[in-house]
Amino acid sequence: MGPGRLDLRLAPSAVLAWAVSLAAGYLPSPWTGAGCVALLVAACLLLTARAVAAPNRRSLAATLAVACLFGAAVTAHAAMDAGLRDGGPVANAAAARDSVVMNLLIVGDPRELGTDSRGSGRWAVPAEVIDIAADGMLIRSRARILLTGGEGWDKVVTGQEVRTAGNLKPAKPGQVEAGVLAAATPPMRPDPESPADSPHGPAYLKEQFALAAEELGGDAAGLLPGMVTGDTTNLDESLETAMKTTGTTHLTAVSGANCSLILGGLVLLARSFRIARGFAAIVALGGLAAFVMMVGPDASVLRAAVMGAIGLTALSSGRRGRSLGFLCLAVAGLLILDPSLGMSVGFLLSVLATLGIILLARPMASWAPVWVPPWLASAVAVPLAAQLLCSPVIVALQPQFSSYSLLTNIAVAPFVAPVTILGTLAVPLVPLLPWLAVVPMAVAGASAGLVAAIARFFAGLPGAALPWPEGPAGIATMTLWSVLSILMVWLVLHPTRVGSAVRWLHGRLVLVIAAGESALRAGHGRLEACEKPSGRKQHCPLPRSPKLKPLRRTPPAGGTSRQPP
Repeated sequence: MGPGRLDLRLAPSAVLAWAVSLAAGYLPSPWTGAGCVALLVAACLLLTARAVAAPNRRSLAATLAVACLFGAAVTAHAAMDAGLRDGGPVANAAAARDSVVMNLLIVGDPRELGTDSRGSGRWAVPAEVIDIAADGMLIRSRARILLTGGEGWDKVVTGQEVRTAGNLKPAKPGQVEAGVLAAATPPMRPDPESPADSPHGPAYLKEQFALAAEELGGDAAGLLPGMVTGDTTNLDESLETAMKTTGTTHLTAVSGANCSLILGGLVLLARSFRIARGFAAIVALGGLAAFVMMVGPDASVLRAAVMGAIGLTALSSGRRGRSLGFLCLAVAGLLILDPSLGMSVGFLLSVLATLGIILLARPMASWAPVWVPPWLASAVAVPLAAQLLCSPVIVALQPQFSSYSLLTNIAVAPFVAPVTILGTLAVPLVPLLPWLAVVPMAVAGASAGLVAAIARFFAGLPGAALPWPEGPAGIATMTLWSVLSILMVWLVLHPTRVGSAVRWLHGRLVLVIAAGESALRAGHGRLEACEKPSGRKQHCPLPRSPKLKPLRRTPPAGGTSRQPP
């Protein structure tokens, strides 16, 4: 396959794997198991048809067979999770709404829910059950639950083991968790006599980095930890609102952009020491793995790392076909490892943003005039490509149109790289060599402050957030707007071609009008030739002129009218 063609052979596998993961979230385990068997049978039939029809050629049957095998793998994993979710000990305790004591493994970052009646903060934390004590029995299980709690639950980190008690209730339909635990106690260590968490683990590094960022003051104190480690605990509410209005909230989470910057920086550093390209890639991947372990290896960070690596490959290699194949393979592989990602909006946005970068970023950058520097064209094309594909999903979550989203993302782009790279470099230096972390912390903090100032400026402009239709109508209109935006960008950046096309259409329109006029004249000529005079004089009756009335005489001013005798 040539480099200019798109490799779509893995696309059916990714699409089917995603569809299966969505369906498995709502179906009970028996139905999910039956779906796995049906997909395996379909794969066998397709492979048999390929072997009989064209054994030595690539065919549609082979592509669909591979897609069915990927779908069967996702379905098998989803069936196992559905069995634990529907019929395991955690599901039974949730159905009975028992009071339980659990040992849990934190598998995601806390998410703020709001405040309770006493004004205290409430947090939602994804966790995995290690063991559960209910009705006098201790049962070991590996089911996933969603924990809601107050004090102390905003400090837990991915990979931490905690112990708590509370009431367990069933999850809502469509949730991947087996139950929802309302924690009645703060998080405790499973064994009170066990040593505390490692002073060099992710939680300790995040805490020390957040404390060091507080010394910067202003918006940088809360925004810098969010942009580097995803810790938004100290983020100012007004700044968070401004970033939502301007479409820059993705900067406060560990996203594919962070991972792309880390990879790109490590590759450039390795290449500056004249390291071979293969070894430079290994060094970059090792650095990315260290970054993932530092911020916490939860599902969202792993997904961001994979998508960031694919996006960087697409921008650096220029081979859309190979990058699209990597994306489809990554989507199918991640869904096989964790089918619940198919129901994650964050995963969907990451895939769409990466797809936009692969398909649209380089063509849009190439549309720029010759006098525009390549780096400036890429700085505009990359966020625009990602935004065009993500906008329909964003308006489904938040029905409003961010008028200055593109301008804000372009304006903050020069400051995101210093924040991410220097901030990441400062994370391990803050507890180990604080004096060496002063300079990178100062530069990263100043850059984060400029990002906050830009977001506040554009959020304060008139019409920063415009209302948008809700539901399917809003999604359809935003999709149409994205398509029209691509067309308008092409028209603006290709004035010569547009002028040639307009002149060509004008010439064709003139020919069509001239041909129509000739046809009309020919038709009138034939009608006049066929007309035969009747021999009578043809009179053209003219309208009679109306009888003129005498003019009315007006007496002069100040005089008297003369009376007739």
